[in-house]
Amino acid sequence: MRFLRQTFVICQKDLRAELRSKEALNASLAFSVVILLLFSFAFDPTAEQTREISGGLLWLVFAFAGALILNRSFARELANDCLDALVASPVPGSALFLGKAIANFVLLLAIEFICLPVFGVFYNVRWTTHLGALTLILVLGTWGLTVIGTMFSALTVNLRLRELMLPVLCYPIMIPCLLPAIQLSTVVIAGQPLGPDMMEGLRLLVGFDVIFTVLALALVETVLIG
Repeated sequence: MRFLRQTFVICQKDLRAELRSKEALNASLAFSVVILLLFSFAFDPTAEQTREISGGLLWLVFAFAGALILNRSFARELANDCLDALVASPVPGSALFLGKAIANFVLLLAIEFICLPVFGVFYNVRWTTHLGALTLILVLGTWGLTVIGTMFSALTVNLRLRELMLPVLCYPIMIPCLLPAIQLSTVVIAGQPLGPDMMEGLRLLVGFDVIFTVLALALVETVLIG
């Protein structure tokens, strides 16, 4: 119970800090909308081509826009040695990491659900046909991106080029999460239900989330104190 309370406090603090400044949110949202708009002009796809590239296009935008939010996760604590104070506090590293990961997860999901209507308008796609299945895919895929991104945000927080190093380190490890998320999203946005042949992709997403969440919780103390 104490662990959950500490996690909630960290999550609440991060969400309140981001909603007060809106630096990462505004940058991420503006980046996402601009990329969707530029791609619509650059490719001018037909309806059939749009259905084929929809999953890849969306997750490409989510991954790059997410880096802007994830990079701020631990960087905002550098002012006035707040990160050192958090590490020295009685809050365990696992609770600190989990609280920040949940806050990042909420922010990323908010960006994604704002981008979906924009995507529907720019590309004339009805993405609400199987909204429940699409939401499940977004939740599983976004949690995988969040866990990896938050962990590497802690690892690169003291680097001078952390804005560059975070995506360079994260994206190769995100590939096993992004591939099934892209495939499943493409199927769902095309209007097809998730059949038995798609369950392998869902199991891969769940397995990725579980494995990397456990690894992150086990290793975050070493990364922070290190």
